[in-house]
Amino acid sequence: MHRSAPSSRELLAIALDVARAAAATAYRMRVEGVSVAATKSTVTDVVTAADRAVERQVLDALRQLRPDDAVLGEEYGTGDTGPVAPGGVRWIVDPIDGTVNYLYGLPYSAVSLAAEVDGVVVAGVVRNVSTGEEWTATAGGGAWRDGVRLRCSGEADLGQALVGTGFGYAADRRAHQATVVAGLIAHVRDIRRLGAAALDLCLVAEGRLDAYFEKGLAAWDLAAGGLVAAEAGVRVAGLAGRPPGPDLVVAAPPALFAPLHDRLAELDAAGGP
Repeated sequence: MHRSAPSSRELLAIALDVARAAAATAYRMRVEGVSVAATKSTVTDVVTAADRAVERQVLDALRQLRPDDAVLGEEYGTGDTGPVAPGGVRWIVDPIDGTVNYLYGLPYSAVSLAAEVDGVVVAGVVRNVSTGEEWTATAGGGAWRDGVRLRCSGEADLGQALVGTGFGYAADRRAHQATVVAGLIAHVRDIRRLGAAALDLCLVAEGRLDAYFEKGLAAWDLAAGGLVAAEAGVRVAGLAGRPPGPDLVVAAPPALFAPLHDRLAELDAAGGP
């Protein structure tokens, strides 16, 4: 039983061990073959057996290592860990971010695991299931990949920016998001839709994307990748001073944030269904 608040480095060490083992399970299950186990918001919003198995593995591992902590997971909610006490730790897990990519064998899905203390994410890891690429961050400790400290793009010209985004599964939301993309694409270098928000945020952290935005992200989509991005110098926020969340997440270098934000506001990117 833990008796004192752990440091962010201690929490990251736990997250790394748990996420690496979880990603290995996801990789093995993909090689063995996966199928749809259920659907969520729509018939195209799928859950595989691997999503459930991997999250259960993460929950079991955390229960062994940190039995008093709470866990917020995409598939099993808070499980039976109970509410978060003041000063307590809550783990936020997306067992397979990019499930449709995973289902189709596209190499762009990840295990995302973050630790939150008093509502603030202090440690996180995102690990690509297929490639083994791994991004980590601690609050105030920087963002890293393979021992290299990350720094976001220095691009300041929206017209030269490569911007990532994503779409929801409900048809009416996708239609609104399509109008936003249509209004933005002539004002940027190009747009990429890769299909895993946590990985998109990590790519912004290291400048492989200049910026990213998306409506509809849940806490498990944002927690670890958002910390990695922020620790690499990215501004991660919503529109009009709101925090990042389901309404909209905008992630961009400080010099690029305002022009992208303003264009997205004009396009009502946080509106629609």
